[in-house]
Amino acid sequence: MNREKNILKLANNSFDLLIIGGGITGAGIALDAASRGLKTALIEKNDFAFGTSSRSTKLIHGGLRYLKQLEFGLVKEVGSERAVVHKLAPHLVIPEKMLLPLYENRGFGSILTSVGLKLYDFLAGVKAEDQRRMLTRNQTLKQEPLLEPKDVKGGAIYAEYRTDDARLTMEIIKTAVKAGAYVANYCEAVDFYYSDGILTGVRTLNQISGEQFPINAKVVVNAAGPWVDTLRDINKSKQGKRLQLTKGVHLVMPHEKFPVRQAIYFDVEDGRMIFAIPRGRTTYIGTTDTNYTSNIDEVYTSKADAEYLINAVNRTFPSVNLSLTDIESSWAGLRPLIHEDGKSASELSRKDEIFESKSGLISIAGGKLTGYRKMAERIVDLVMKKYYKEKFIPCKTERILFTGSEFKNNKEVNEYIATVAFRLRLFGVEEQASYLVHNYGKQCSSILSRLEGMDNNSGLVALKIAELKFCLENEMVIKPSDFLVRRTGLLYFNRPQLDEILIPVLMDFKTRFNWTDQQFESEKTEIELLIDKAINFAAQ
Repeated sequence: MNREKNILKLANNSFDLLIIGGGITGAGIALDAASRGLKTALIEKNDFAFGTSSRSTKLIHGGLRYLKQLEFGLVKEVGSERAVVHKLAPHLVIPEKMLLPLYENRGFGSILTSVGLKLYDFLAGVKAEDQRRMLTRNQTLKQEPLLEPKDVKGGAIYAEYRTDDARLTMEIIKTAVKAGAYVANYCEAVDFYYSDGILTGVRTLNQISGEQFPINAKVVVNAAGPWVDTLRDINKSKQGKRLQLTKGVHLVMPHEKFPVRQAIYFDVEDGRMIFAIPRGRTTYIGTTDTNYTSNIDEVYTSKADAEYLINAVNRTFPSVNLSLTDIESSWAGLRPLIHEDGKSASELSRKDEIFESKSGLISIAGGKLTGYRKMAERIVDLVMKKYYKEKFIPCKTERILFTGSEFKNNKEVNEYIATVAFRLRLFGVEEQASYLVHNYGKQCSSILSRLEGMDNNSGLVALKIAELKFCLENEMVIKPSDFLVRRTGLLYFNRPQLDEILIPVLMDFKTRFNWTDQQFESEKTEIELLIDKAINFAAQ
């Protein structure tokens, strides 16, 4: 993906559909539209997946908590979608059994949980071998010895899927490009063009060059997540329903500090449910759910957020005795939910809604990571039926594999990991095979070819430079944070590696982009600031 060439195409063509927003929703719409033959464009004012789509709980889950809100339709939709997305990218969407402990004095009762999980399995179409299994008290404590035995009366095991949300978004965008879409990050929609009161395009700011250019399109879709209402304001169409942003925070610590044996979903005294999920060398916990009214471009973890999660863990797993100093990283994201009078943040529906302005701007908000494909289908159906009825084509994204996803099942994924590990052994980094395959799938071969072609190709730094070169050439990486945060997740899940490779990565950027020494120091300071904000909660 060549950003400069794409921007020239964006500025010098007229499109059937322009999407504003490069998160999971916008990416899904771009793939759906392009695969149905619409001339499609997508712009994102930051990096792809910069907002909510890199700051979720990183689960493709079926929405168990929505049973409490009696949102059966939502549970059915996102539950069945899990299996679809797993089929499209089995290396990136991975089965994860979740433990749900049950207590005497809080949360669900055993009978209600058993019935609820059975209903969940039915609505979500869970295969027989993955359906819920109820546990006795002793079985639950054996499954997770770190649990406080007091009041535990049993438990349940049920099926979820884990992913890397930013990688998933990136692969969908690349698949959309393969289908014919033109995309560009760091391009902000700053105003709209109209003819006789009808929207005809977008005035766009290239955040890198500072130049502005027009994009002409018959239809414009606003899929900007937390920024949806910002664009509705510019369009002078924010009437009726509006967004209510809620903040979700996750903390990351070394797995040795919180050595849970498996993913676990537990409730706390205020009724909130919290995940604790082992991931490689770390365990991460989340999430909070609080109203957010501050700067949506700068969202970080506060000390109160961190203390809430730490205290919740320590009450449920007292032997762990976590403190703020154990936290290695964190992230905070915003949920763009639809406001409902009288409802708290955690009570708001996660269903998506579509708004159409008189000028023709189509906005979509709400929804879940898991339901991105169905959200995209609803939008593209609407666009085609309203503007391109004569050439309507049904959605076919259920059958379009993502880039790098040429696997039939989990067995083939594991076999490929072994193949990659064998090739990496020559360079002393075979332990990186699982990470690489789960991130890039069959695209690992391109990274390995780059590694094999390097003069100094031994060790972690060499591998990361080869990975960086792949991302620079194929994933529109523009800034170091694009690579270190969203393409690799190193800021969140492998701080020791980030510390080791930071200078070599910055030096590679300096060479490729002809940075001055001053630019090098500025970019280094920016990464150091991101690290500081991920752990220095007192400043938030």
